[in-house]
Amino acid sequence: MKTTLSQTNNTDELRTLYHGGYLSGKVRVPGDKSISHRALLFGAISEGITRIEGLLPAEDPISTAACLNAMGVKISPINEDKIVEVIGVGLDGLEEPKEILDCGNSGTTMRLMLGLLVGRENRHFVLTGDQSLKQRPMRRVSQPLKLMGGKINGRSNGNLAPLSVTGNKLHGAVIGTPVASAQIKSAILLAALTAEGGTSVIEPARSRDHSERMLKAFGANIEVGGEMGRHIKVWPGSKLKGQTIIVPGDISSAAFWLIGASLIPGSTLTVENVGLNPTRTGILEVMRQMGADFQLLNMRDIAGEPIGDIKVTQKEQLKPFSIDGEIMARLIDEVPILTVAACFCNGISKIRGASELRVKETDRLTVMTRQLTAMGAKIEEHDDGLTITGGAQLHGAALDSETDHRIAMSLAVASIMADSTSTMIRSNSAAVSYPRFWEELSRLHN
Repeated sequence: MKTTLSQTNNTDELRTLYHGGYLSGKVRVPGDKSISHRALLFGAISEGITRIEGLLPAEDPISTAACLNAMGVKISPINEDKIVEVIGVGLDGLEEPKEILDCGNSGTTMRLMLGLLVGRENRHFVLTGDQSLKQRPMRRVSQPLKLMGGKINGRSNGNLAPLSVTGNKLHGAVIGTPVASAQIKSAILLAALTAEGGTSVIEPARSRDHSERMLKAFGANIEVGGEMGRHIKVWPGSKLKGQTIIVPGDISSAAFWLIGASLIPGSTLTVENVGLNPTRTGILEVMRQMGADFQLLNMRDIAGEPIGDIKVTQKEQLKPFSIDGEIMARLIDEVPILTVAACFCNGISKIRGASELRVKETDRLTVMTRQLTAMGAKIEEHDDGLTITGGAQLHGAALDSETDHRIAMSLAVASIMADSTSTMIRSNSAAVSYPRFWEELSRLHN
């Protein structure tokens, strides 16, 4: 995409986004962010060296690595195309840090760190983050950890950072989570590794299962059962052993190309080496609802994670879609780009059960409504979702990512489909999960 970038002040940049053209070629998206976080965390509390190939070299995993470094874990520099080595300190080897642990903008870092640290007896930790992260709810994690004996305090009765963790002896528990959240589940499983007795987590719907797959590979005593794998039990006592992890491409990052190539006239694009874990592929199910033209190629399995290539060709007259309930846990991060897709479907699309989007980096339901409405889209906002009437011509507009990486990339796709040039401030927020997004867009957009 022939974009131009100029400074507007010390913090905001103004990017010009040109409309028209098409997407073509092949692209490999950055490593899966969820798997990258977990590979660092599990490697840190294992014995021996964990080697991570394809780790996402973006701000969020770097925040996780920095926190682990502050507690005595040695991690090699995180650079693109470099294998990252983590020298594990074992289940009880994390040191009490001398400084406050800064989680940056990463909710995953903060929530999983709570589970990692809450059982470290006789050690004290303080977690903080940027202004956005300080407004994101943490009680959903701290509350179940308190049921296991955890001691967590913070602003708003332990709901908001900065958070203080006083390591304590934990006991196993049976915990039903109020929402299907891989972050809540993973925090509980991390705490369970050092608790006395077994711990069971029961989810209302199945969330991403990267933690269960990876913990089993590292040697944890973990069992997954129940309907749709919603009942997970961990027994303490097993030592984790360092592993070699290959991180597949992040389907949440691939989603921008998948939807872009589905919408933009004349486009044919192949996204290579994408993770196709069934707890993450809700985006493909919605694309089938839409009647999108895509193929799964070169399917294979690496370290317990299914991987493949996805070839997409633009198709006219896409059908509207409806999403709600169980599928939402498998595509929550893809809702912003699906909102863009709905603007070009032939009818009314409905998104429900998405209230979780109000507590992400931004209130994504409100922000996507505000930004796309400025372009001429017809969107009705609800407490837990959106109703989008497709078919309205989008116009170029003055856009703002509002500091949210997924908003920035979604609006980039929308701007190509507009009838005139757009501008965007704070576009560099894309670097949180996709550092080279704008470079790749320039290469693929003809």
